[in-house]
Amino acid sequence: MHIHDVVVVGAGLAGLSVARDLVAAGSDVVVTEARARAGGRVEQTSTADGRLVQLGGEVIGDFHTSYRQLVAELGLTIVPSFTDIPGESTWLMRHGVFRGDDMPWMSTADRTVYHRLNTTFANMAAGLNPDDPWSHPDAVALDRMSVGEWLRSEGASQDVLRAMETRTFGLAEDSIERRSLLADLRKEAAAGAHGFYDYDVWESSKVLEGSATVALTMAEDLGHRIHYSTPVMSIDIKPENCRVTAVSGETFRARNVVSALPAGPLRDLRITGVSDERLDSLHRQQHAPAVKYVPVYETSFWESQGQNGTGYFESAILGGTWVQNDGIISALVPVDRLGAYNALPPNRRAAALRDEMVLAYGDAAANTQAEYIRNWGADPWTQGYITSWRPGELTAMGPLHGSHEPPFWVVGSDQWVCGYMEGAVRTGRQAAQSILAR
Repeated sequence: MHIHDVVVVGAGLAGLSVARDLVAAGSDVVVTEARARAGGRVEQTSTADGRLVQLGGEVIGDFHTSYRQLVAELGLTIVPSFTDIPGESTWLMRHGVFRGDDMPWMSTADRTVYHRLNTTFANMAAGLNPDDPWSHPDAVALDRMSVGEWLRSEGASQDVLRAMETRTFGLAEDSIERRSLLADLRKEAAAGAHGFYDYDVWESSKVLEGSATVALTMAEDLGHRIHYSTPVMSIDIKPENCRVTAVSGETFRARNVVSALPAGPLRDLRITGVSDERLDSLHRQQHAPAVKYVPVYETSFWESQGQNGTGYFESAILGGTWVQNDGIISALVPVDRLGAYNALPPNRRAAALRDEMVLAYGDAAANTQAEYIRNWGADPWTQGYITSWRPGELTAMGPLHGSHEPPFWVVGSDQWVCGYMEGAVRTGRQAAQSILAR
């Protein structure tokens, strides 16, 4: 009976990152992956004319240092993203279509309130340690309060609330009424405490060769160590002899087990030998599911109209848009609108989303060369898209979030402060260092 040093469950960015570093240090590693491909929530395809299309995670910020370091090690290239595209943002609001970067549909007075609250939020975030938000003297109160409640307590007008909600849906996050203030402050503290979510801070760069190429390159290097089409059924943790059992009945034994699964699929496993407190903490984690829609056009026609392709949709099914590549736009259906999306007959969904693009970008948006839809919430191996923190959940989980119980290790974007590709790579590489140190 062969006992590996480490079994890694899941070949997304986190699992691949931890496996890559362990193998480089000489460890005997095996990786199980439920899908027939590597990458998890990063996935790509190509158009007929060779343009890359990203179906999952795409963009990064300057402070995403772990991801950037990995990209450099792999010999790939980081370039500016959509935030450098000239033109104006588009706001598809209930009372019309507006163009401009600073909420052009709002009154000057409301815009002043918005920017005042942004400054207050930034100052609050600056006083929070993102690695230990539980130590904040008001942690429980901040966690129990929703972002919406806080905005109203600080004098937010109805239009300021509309602006915050519309921006939220553009990111496919939960409503401001169902998001923990503490979690949002923690998220922005990790980014440098600049204020409310800013594309220039979080999404200013991308990998020229495609974000999924990061995962595919690591997977190619790991080669035979990855067992594809091998969903796991159970994990049994014991000192020096852990057991991972696949649905097929195949078993893998190791001294350490690393779970690199998203929160939803992790709940589906039978895990023994781990404390009840650990499992309860892991099982509390939530995702905001989303659908990604990617229409492909011959050219970036919106630029000739003075639009930069970044859009915010207040009451449509889509939440917002951004430019992915030449002639290619990304859009998300946020969790609050999945009911309306799922109610559509499957053969009408693409047309309905295309019609909304026409409302924002004109008749030229109807002339798609191709359309791609990826329902990450319905995918059994993800069951969601981004990390979601409802009021009270962050303090309920406590400092166990993002920690480990050796020889059981948990990595992934969900284990960082707020998800994202950076979280996957950062937690994966940190776990590898800790395992090697043992």
